Amino acid sequence: MLDDRSYKYISGKWSWDNKSDSLHFEPHHDLENVRDRYIETNGYKFLRTLNQVEEAVFRQEYERSESAFDRDAVSINDVRDLVFFLMPKEFLTMKFLEFMHKPAVHRLLHALIIYFEYFLRLVEFVLIRRDELAGDMAQIQSEQTNETKRIWSIYLSQYRMLVARNYSVILKSEGDLAKFYHMKPVIYTSTTLQDRSLHEKFLAVAIQIVWITMHRRAYYVIEKEMNRLFRSEHFIINRPEYMKLTAAERSFLYGRRNKNVNYLSQVSPLILELENVDEEDLPILWIGKRKYRGVNIRIATIELEYIVPDTQLLMIDVTHGILGHPKRFYDTILNINWSALRLENYSLETDPYHIIRQPTLRIPNVDAKQLHKMSQRDEHFFKIFHIYEPFRPEDLRKWLQREKRLLLFAKGETKLNIYIRCQRELEEKSGTHVEQKIKKYFKLVSRLRKETNFTHDDNNLNIAQFNSKGAKHQRSSGDRFFGK
Repeated sequence: MLDDRSYKYISGKWSWDNKSDSLHFEPHHDLENVRDRYIETNGYKFLRTLNQVEEAVFRQEYERSESAFDRDAVSINDVRDLVFFLMPKEFLTMKFLEFMHKPAVHRLLHALIIYFEYFLRLVEFVLIRRDELAGDMAQIQSEQTNETKRIWSIYLSQYRMLVARNYSVILKSEGDLAKFYHMKPVIYTSTTLQDRSLHEKFLAVAIQIVWITMHRRAYYVIEKEMNRLFRSEHFIINRPEYMKLTAAERSFLYGRRNKNVNYLSQVSPLILELENVDEEDLPILWIGKRKYRGVNIRIATIELEYIVPDTQLLMIDVTHGILGHPKRFYDTILNINWSALRLENYSLETDPYHIIRQPTLRIPNVDAKQLHKMSQRDEHFFKIFHIYEPFRPEDLRKWLQREKRLLLFAKGETKLNIYIRCQRELEEKSGTHVEQKIKKYFKLVSRLRKETNFTHDDNNLNIAQFNSKGAKHQRSSGDRFFGK
């Protein structure tokens, strides 16, 4: 039997009960026929919800260990492990799991989350401007507004450049990524099918990770932009759910480097960002590798967002989706738990996690581009070292046994509620009362401290004064822990 108290996330629906004249919650015990059971990402079906058995298996077997660093805050590794549990079983290969645990892939996912945090803000700005320019009360854009939009477009291009830098490291496949390179070392032939499979799986998992991190909003915007970044617009499926952009909006969101040519000569937008890098943007390519020593505030801001760990963004008052938020605010599948959040009594003045305060765009100075070009540039000397959570081969092998564990747990051959049963036994057994433990403690100490008298009765517990009449206690070599 499974214990209901071990579940944090329950899938179901609310309906009105006429007999009790109140709302009634009907949980889904079998989710196979539920419409929102799966979500399709690049042709692959990912789980959208979990039933009780799956949630219990995930929490017991695949959640991050209690001994992990910053276990109480949401990190990229938490989102990654959740996506591993939701992804199709054909993704569970040792090669793909090992690839996703590499530090270079972690850095790429981190850069993608930062990029999409600001990309979604600009998309929201585009939708607001559409409403302002339409209708009878349309507003005319000033030149200052156009200049502000150009600066924001450059800012987004800088984040895209950071993603491209991390992506190029994976493409080169040097160091610990050499085993994932598509060219065989001896015969120098490309393993096209294997490389394509790895690329498609990574894109699907990256979309899911970014989507969950961004509070599961704007899924089709994220899916379209992710495919555009890594494939180019020639190879994007034209789905009716995708947002249609005008030429001006495309120029604003995709940047000045974006250009479409014949599909045989087309390169991905990420590589286009690296082909023509302005001299004032060159320090961005060193972010995360060496410490920036210049006076350019814009580059220093990007560096601060990138090098601060995802679980400590609270310290710099920056939000990247759900990263850094306490886990007590979320359920098992990282949906926000509003009932737990209401107890915090956050407001616009006291909201360290940007839950009540919505993310906004800061209006830049009009001369921001000139300041960016004229800033002093110094050499980068100091290297930056990142610390990542290590993974063990047995952890990867445990992921390979996911389907087998789910089958065993569903049959009841494995005990799921061992923690709950132990907790109940401790609650039911009558232990020693606190006052009795204190009495035993004082009795023990009274035998060790010869000069001190302890009096204890049923009502009061105190330490008596010394027997010596005004005489000062002389320390000896053995009473440094117990003497006065």
